Amino acid sequence: MASLVLAPVAMAQPLTAEEQTRVTRLIQAYPDFLARLDGKELVWKDGTRMPLTHNATRSYSARLDQPGLLDQLELPYPACQSLNTPSFTFDPGRTRYEPLFFKMYGASAREVRSHLEPVNWFGQTVQVTGVNGAAASLRAVANEVAQHPELLRYVHPSAGTFLWRKVAGTPRQSVHSFGAAIDLNTAYSDYWLWRGFKEGQPGIRYRNRLPLALVQIFERHGWIWGGRWYHYDTMHFEYRPELTSAATCGVSAP
Repeated sequence: MASLVLAPVAMAQPLTAEEQTRVTRLIQAYPDFLARLDGKELVWKDGTRMPLTHNATRSYSARLDQPGLLDQLELPYPACQSLNTPSFTFDPGRTRYEPLFFKMYGASAREVRSHLEPVNWFGQTVQVTGVNGAAASLRAVANEVAQHPELLRYVHPSAGTFLWRKVAGTPRQSVHSFGAAIDLNTAYSDYWLWRGFKEGQPGIRYRNRLPLALVQIFERHGWIWGGRWYHYDTMHFEYRPELTSAATCGVSAP
């Protein structure tokens, strides 16, 4: 069982209207689990209550290592927008409140494995969680990418999906641990850590070789892209329908 470390929190102020909107989107994105907003608490369908807080220290590293749930929702993800160099520490979706993910997807490798489904990724079988429709969504991504042969070199072979592990050099659980992430072909991938940069340092030089058309296909199906981050990881996509969807991309759902 994974251990959870609680962060120092700031709870004095009521939620702003924008925070309420973001929490509402979270609830709508995970209808199998989340029920409603009650004051400054997120109420689950099983009655569990999670506090809606920020990490009181507000430092960049603390928000990543021990975020409150509101820290996870703070930065708007630029779904389906043009490709731009992200500003300093603009990492929408990179901050994750781990108790939420453990409760939905599983708090151990064994729990997560019980929900994995095989997905045919252009002749390669990858394992993705069926929870929250993630596997079905990735199949829809594959079907759409298959209609664009010019994109196939970027996506295959996949560099991996499920693997219970920490993010390299950190105490944070990787989204790959939950079977809700996929890494694409490393031959066309760029990653800030590979370039020798330190987390949180100014001047990380952005690099990307993936086309916008591919990114937008993933985003329309609920997957955010690590190439939208200042700490860029262009091979990485993770299933985060509270941040991106067909609706947020301005198109009708299929």
